[in-house]
Amino acid sequence: MDFLREALYYVSIFFILYLIVFATFSFFAVLIGAYRLYVSNRMLKFRNKLDHDDLPISIVLPAYDEAVTIVDSVHSLLDQDYQLYEIIVVDDGSEDDTTQILIDAFDMKPTDRSISHELACQPEEAIYETIANGVPITLIRKKNGGKGDALNMGINASRYPYFVCMDADSKLQKDSLKEIVEPVFEDDAVIAVGGMILLSQCVQMEDGKAVNYRLPSNLLVSLQAVEYNRSFLASRMLMDTFNGNLIISGAFGLFKKATVIAAGGYSSDNLGEDMELVLKLHGYCRNNDMNYQMRYQPSALCMTQAPTSLRDLASQRRRWHIGLFQSMLVHRRIMLNAKFGLVSFFSYLYYLMYELLAPVIELFGILTIMLALYIDVLNVGYMILFLTIYAIYGAIISLSAFSQQMYIQKFQISLWDMLKTLFLCVVEFGLFRYVLVIVRFAAFLRYGKNKTTWGKIKRV
Repeated sequence: MDFLREALYYVSIFFILYLIVFATFSFFAVLIGAYRLYVSNRMLKFRNKLDHDDLPISIVLPAYDEAVTIVDSVHSLLDQDYQLYEIIVVDDGSEDDTTQILIDAFDMKPTDRSISHELACQPEEAIYETIANGVPITLIRKKNGGKGDALNMGINASRYPYFVCMDADSKLQKDSLKEIVEPVFEDDAVIAVGGMILLSQCVQMEDGKAVNYRLPSNLLVSLQAVEYNRSFLASRMLMDTFNGNLIISGAFGLFKKATVIAAGGYSSDNLGEDMELVLKLHGYCRNNDMNYQMRYQPSALCMTQAPTSLRDLASQRRRWHIGLFQSMLVHRRIMLNAKFGLVSFFSYLYYLMYELLAPVIELFGILTIMLALYIDVLNVGYMILFLTIYAIYGAIISLSAFSQQMYIQKFQISLWDMLKTLFLCVVEFGLFRYVLVIVRFAAFLRYGKNKTTWGKIKRV
């Protein structure tokens, strides 16, 4: 019994330190994010945007059973305030009418255009082309090979030196392409740029611009909105200060095509193809002693649909967690490797401890509390006080990140919505995250079954 008491003591110390480190990271992430936004907005008051021609861009949309949303997504891209770009839709063997709906909507015609297969991917079955609003649109129907495989096909078919990857249900604000290319003009060492992701259920669009933000009545979507704001604004802006981001969301990211091809392109057998590519680019550039930057641009806005049911959310998060595990396992040489600097000793370790292993650690902590309570060695009052303070602190951090989002996008929000957001921040940090902990832990248990399974999310 004495040994068990001593073991529980050391476990409790680890768990408390684990939570304190995460809380400290969150605090500095929000603080640095707020400072960078403040400086950025002050600079914009004293200078105009860089005067340059538009960078030629290929927009690649991989699609699988996206008949519900694909036409709206393409229409949103045709409304971009941008001069030189093309749209490439890759239908990855859909079982619905994705291809036919696009052909009918844009009067697309078959073509015998050849594609150079610099990156390995499944072969094309048919290619269609058209021009709408002066923008070339290419539709490639191919054998199913997964999202990474479809992205490789789009890169092979692209005509321009930079490409934007997007999800087929994503929509861009009218100036999003102009915003996401700015870091490239500011520094020619930039090889990749990530954009800001918001949930489309929360954003009201008018004339291609987000004009209003409201948390919807669907509680699950609202909780995800709070989570997205904290993740995309705070932590990614902190890691952006030292070129340490390990993920550029597959929903909206810009890449230099030559570097991606040289690194080997997207993995076709990884469920986290977006993170795997970024880790691959870090490795390729560091191993070849290249001067490179991967940036995060919060003013480049993209709207994407969030799952509206718990079943769809669980399917999405299981897939994300399996992809995280696969990516970090493949690129494990980055860990504690001096060649990678802070990418190794900060970013990789953070994702290892607070993303990949978090479900195991947090569930183990809960079981430890239950065991300590059972053998009567737990100070219940202290535990409740500590966890309450921790939840309130986390909610304040989430609320701060949400307020920054409203500030950068110049959204107006009522007092009632602010109070609603405060309530949701408490629920998200104190309850919702533990629901996701269970879902992500289940991903480990069912890894053998789900390691190649994408699953489907209902689109609206």
